[in-house]
Amino acid sequence: MSRHRFCIAIFLSSMGVVTAAAAPPDSTWFPQAPPLSKPRDQVTEVDTVEQLFDAAQNAEPGETILLADGHYMLPTVLTLSTNRLTLRSRSGNRHAVVLDGSNSRHGELVLIRGEDVTVADLTIQNIQWNGFKIAAEHGAQRARIYNCVIHNVWQRGVKSSHIPPHKPELYPRDCRVQFCLFYNDRPKRYEDDPADTPENYKGNYIGGIDVKNTVGWTISDNVFLGIQGRTREGRACVYISEEGHDCVIERNVIVDCDVGIALGNPSRVGDWLHAIDCVVRNNFVCRCPETGILACYTRDCHILHNTVHEPNSRYGRLIWVQNVNDELVVANNLLSGSPVLITSESKIEQRFNHFAEDLADSFADAAAGDLHLSQPLDDVTDAGEPLPLVSHDIDHQPRLDRPDIGADEFRMPPPK
Repeated sequence: MSRHRFCIAIFLSSMGVVTAAAAPPDSTWFPQAPPLSKPRDQVTEVDTVEQLFDAAQNAEPGETILLADGHYMLPTVLTLSTNRLTLRSRSGNRHAVVLDGSNSRHGELVLIRGEDVTVADLTIQNIQWNGFKIAAEHGAQRARIYNCVIHNVWQRGVKSSHIPPHKPELYPRDCRVQFCLFYNDRPKRYEDDPADTPENYKGNYIGGIDVKNTVGWTISDNVFLGIQGRTREGRACVYISEEGHDCVIERNVIVDCDVGIALGNPSRVGDWLHAIDCVVRNNFVCRCPETGILACYTRDCHILHNTVHEPNSRYGRLIWVQNVNDELVVANNLLSGSPVLITSESKIEQRFNHFAEDLADSFADAAAGDLHLSQPLDDVTDAGEPLPLVSHDIDHQPRLDRPDIGADEFRMPPPK
């Protein structure tokens, strides 16, 4: 597998708006999305903003809207209300179709209100609040966001808001966020979001995916780069809270963000649980100074086979377990920087986690966030225990009777 560094070039105007930029960050070792099949039902092709809004408003159930390559400046939020609607680029090139909210009069960019809506193979960028808003309160279920780029979104790339507990039938179910690239050109500034002020969040109200009351979600194979608050105290790239049930977070790559993955919200105290029966497995988390992986107010959750690299951690929170975590299992994780930090009185089951102060020289390219093993390691290679919930590694390689610790199963390169 070829591995190389990625680079983000930044060109900003005096007002802090991106006016030009180099190609989006990419690398051959990032998760690669299999192409979607061709649409089978009604297809509408559009190549202007006006046609896009008209097609979305008048779509029939099961219809596919295909966007021609181009840069679409959206005047307001684009609402997708039709059931089984698909919005995707005609070319399949996610960098060639850009929905831009720079001049939008609304803080949301794409609002999903229908059931079984898919958005795929395109870029959204430059919006104050939320890139994709999944409006479960209006009936959104089984949304799929696939192979998209989420760029310079200044609150949340994907958001699903709180649903009152007396309306569990509205909890968003079986949604998927897969093979997406989340990246920002720089840390958040006050001018990006007037609602984020010195009096409340101090410019740190920013994250990647923030979803509540979720049931059966899959968040997999995504890449998060540079999701940072003004003072590097932002929110998580993947954030499950307030009764998140049966969610799987796997094979994601998180580099130079403030917080990697959070099961639960430590600032929301109460007598409820935030994450139940969730699994965090086979993720790379690199240089997240606030926290790599967090668990708080959970039940029957599993943190398995992750690789976390933060040798200069200011808090030692590569994996941090705090508050109530009944029946939490933390196993087969590889930590470069600090061991698992437990500040919970719950009984935590820890098995076969390996810690070293700095394993950068043992990774393919730690500077770029590529935490594949470059060599076999004592107490890591063939040193874990088989886990029923982890049959393969971050690259879909099978885990055998003696799995490696961490997200990657080391394989000797083929002879040249």
